[in-house]
Amino acid sequence: MLGPVETRSVSPVFVGRAEELGTLHDALVHACEGEPQALLIGGEAGVGKTRLVEEFAAAARHRGAVVALGGCVEIGADGLPFAPFSTALRALRRELPGELAAAAAGQEEELARLLPELGESKAGRHDEDGMARLFELTARLLERVTAEHTVVLALEDLHWADASTRHLLSYLFRTLRTGRLVVVATYRSDDIHRRHPLRPLLAELDRLRTIRRLELARFNRDEVGRQVAGILAHEPEPDRIDAIFERSDGNAFFVEELAVAAHEGCRTGLTDSLRDLLLVRVEGLPEAAQQIARIVAEGGSTVEYRLLAAVARLSEDDLIEALRAAVNASILAPAPGGDGYRFRHSLVREAVGDDLLPGERSRLNRRYAEALETDPALVPADQRATRLASYWYHAHDAAKALPAVLEASVEARRRHAYSEQLRLLERAMELWDTAPDAVRHTLRPVDDAEVYPPCGCDPATTALRYLDLLAEAAVAGRLCGERERALKITKRALRLLEDEDDPLRAAWFWIQRSRLVQGLARGDGWKEIATAQELVRGLPPSEVHAEVLATAAHWSMLHEPGPDALTAAERAVEYARMVGADDIESNARLTLGGLMVDAGQIDAGLGHMYDVRDEVVARGLAAIVGRSHVNLPSVLEGVGRSEESVGILREGLRLTGRMGLRDAEAWIWSNLAESLISLGRWDEAADAAGNAQRRGQTAGPHGSGANCLAFLALARGQVPEAARHLAQGRAAYGPHDPMPQHDLPISWLTIALAAAEGRLADARAELARTLESGFPLGTQRYAWPLLLQAATAEADARALPAARDGREQVLDGIFSTVKRLTTHAPVWLAHERWVRAELHRAEGRSTPDTWSEVVTAFEPLGRPYDLARVRYRLAESLLTGAGEDERERATELLRLAHTVACHLGARPLADAATALGRRARLPLTPATEPGPAPADPAEALGLTSRERDVLRLVAAGHTNRRIAQELFISPKTASVHVSNILGKLGVSGRGEAAAVAHRLGLFPAEVLMPGPAG
Repeated sequence: MLGPVETRSVSPVFVGRAEELGTLHDALVHACEGEPQALLIGGEAGVGKTRLVEEFAAAARHRGAVVALGGCVEIGADGLPFAPFSTALRALRRELPGELAAAAAGQEEELARLLPELGESKAGRHDEDGMARLFELTARLLERVTAEHTVVLALEDLHWADASTRHLLSYLFRTLRTGRLVVVATYRSDDIHRRHPLRPLLAELDRLRTIRRLELARFNRDEVGRQVAGILAHEPEPDRIDAIFERSDGNAFFVEELAVAAHEGCRTGLTDSLRDLLLVRVEGLPEAAQQIARIVAEGGSTVEYRLLAAVARLSEDDLIEALRAAVNASILAPAPGGDGYRFRHSLVREAVGDDLLPGERSRLNRRYAEALETDPALVPADQRATRLASYWYHAHDAAKALPAVLEASVEARRRHAYSEQLRLLERAMELWDTAPDAVRHTLRPVDDAEVYPPCGCDPATTALRYLDLLAEAAVAGRLCGERERALKITKRALRLLEDEDDPLRAAWFWIQRSRLVQGLARGDGWKEIATAQELVRGLPPSEVHAEVLATAAHWSMLHEPGPDALTAAERAVEYARMVGADDIESNARLTLGGLMVDAGQIDAGLGHMYDVRDEVVARGLAAIVGRSHVNLPSVLEGVGRSEESVGILREGLRLTGRMGLRDAEAWIWSNLAESLISLGRWDEAADAAGNAQRRGQTAGPHGSGANCLAFLALARGQVPEAARHLAQGRAAYGPHDPMPQHDLPISWLTIALAAAEGRLADARAELARTLESGFPLGTQRYAWPLLLQAATAEADARALPAARDGREQVLDGIFSTVKRLTTHAPVWLAHERWVRAELHRAEGRSTPDTWSEVVTAFEPLGRPYDLARVRYRLAESLLTGAGEDERERATELLRLAHTVACHLGARPLADAATALGRRARLPLTPATEPGPAPADPAEALGLTSRERDVLRLVAAGHTNRRIAQELFISPKTASVHVSNILGKLGVSGRGEAAAVAHRLGLFPAEVLMPGPAG
């Protein structure tokens, strides 16, 4: 007997979509030039998204591009973690095996989470950066592969995408900047209801200007006519086209189905519902083929041939005959790669699946699960656990489903698919009470609860508890960003623990709550840490105890450094060492080293930090490698060892880049900017600060980078720019979790900006708030610059009458704080002398000896801008005496300060040095041959150079005494000069003289501005 005759239901002619195809080709052209392209194609089911991608892919291949296709896999209502990326990377590996291997070199263990063929992924403690690290390494992999080859990465059916796939896609769209890459993703727009999980991603991507959105419309009548003609291979009658167009409403897939139905004489297809039309086509198949269609509909997006054979339980000949019938009728199609089958269109699959009876659905899922348990090799290894869990769950067999779901959650955790892990764990909680006790007693926390440390029991022999599931789910929620859900889980766990005497487990959950509260900006987390400390107080050493102490020490280092924090860090190191918790010990030793440096034990503390850095690099502990290359250079910068800091930061950039530690890399860039500022490499510092803001995934690097840029803008006289950066820094940190390392630099810059804008009252108010809060031990690196800025502002405003009220109180507050601050490091001692010198200047008793000590203190520190500023002040002080030796020394100091200021672009300091040199008639540059003198109204009036200087100050409103101070002459001499000027100008008073000077434009406005704060 002959089999069914094949019906062609796909038009060989590509219809319409010229504009959309043109956009895709344009993207390919840009990609070939090294500009990555991202496109989202949306449209209702059946509108032709896949056909458009297929046409573009064929054209791209013709132009020499490598095309890697990946589709989101649906199993029941579940999506496989990273399925489209895993499929696409496999395609890349087939097409470019050598290039992909070279691009992945050194990171195979991490990238194996996406592509298991690369090797065995590494086990170990999971941390906040694990998923981001995987994403960054994936981006780097694609950039390297596409450096020499144009690649089209096509990801279909995003409406089925799991959360981890959505997060990775978002990351790539936001971060890919180089490479010959086109990323095309499709989704069903009619499925994206208000609560659909893809909706937030689409809204986020809409805000990125680098992404193009294409929305496919339905065909018009002419396009429908061309499509039908292609399907039927002849021109149809106009009334038939009208009927199909009206019934299909221009949906390409329904046009195909209606055209075939009409051709085969199924006129009812034009009147019945479209769903019934799809089912009529299936019901026209032989019974065995219908049964195969129902089995495939429940198996997932694609079903492997051997798995299908095991579930169908037909002879091989009957199975092939049934498949041939379904394929010839365009109901099923061979899957890409040729190893299985799928529905030609998901709409047909959904119609068939919806037509299954509830009992029939459960029976099919059971048969799938049993077949997979009997032969696990029936499906790819990276899909096995997830698919088995889904099959057993939808078979409604709790005894089988609970262990399978837990195994799938472990697999999701191993792949850093924490969103899927959380969903699976919540499913395990749902099954917990319905699963038999005998099954639950066989489960072990050592197998299913990696993040939850043993709490006084043997995890190899103790049964898994519901609390263990809550613990694992809480961490999964935190790591995938579902902090609100995780917080509710910890609340439920702590409520259950109220009836148990289990302080270690309770303490562990309180530590999780602390991290979640901080992550949600609900507070600083200390209340939760303190509760955990009370719970473990007096208990024997344990991993939980060590983690509580380490967390408390780290929190204190950031918020309230001092003796208590140092003690907690020492105990954390001791306890972690006793119980063999190496990761906790390394983190605690980093904290301890920083606190020891703050306490004055500089060499010993740095020794601890260097040792940890070397150990974690050798062991490849990525998270602690990142932290060590952030904290150690920061501490070095804090004690003035900037050059040493830069060396470690450069190495840190190399390591974090290789390991994919993007946020740690951003912190390193911000610390590098700070050290480069100290070393006088300001252009490099500005670039580093910009990199910190671009690379940072969290608020910290953004705020720190903004602060560095604000300082540079102020030092270069760009006051509005400084105000903008300061606002960015303040917004980045927010008010919910105050830390001295954030708040004190913001206060310092606030005072500096207020002083630059002449708002002394605002500067004083900010200082008063800061002094009221105090400077805990360990904050001296931030305290000294702040106090210096406040003292300098007071000294600069000494001659202003409005500044007199309150000055004495401000200076007393600064002086009393100075006496309490630590000066263990040379840079702190130098700042202490500088602040005292500015206080003396504010009181009018500045002397060359005072400033000479400051200059001597800064000369060996390698901080050129600071040294230039204090040299300027020493020159100013020397000129007060006006002796020939002093003038000679002042000239040399001013030249040095002026040269550095010009090199750095520090315009206020350069202008101040120029003005001081002019007033004192000191040459700052070697003499040059005079050129032709420009026309000068002052010369036309017969004013001498000195009289011009005096007139400038008269025009600024200064008294004779102030003029004498500015020009280092006596008040009597100043009075004589003023009288001569009045006579030469033919005016009777100082006001008229000022008016003449302004009318003639003798002094541009910028010359009349006061000098810098120093």
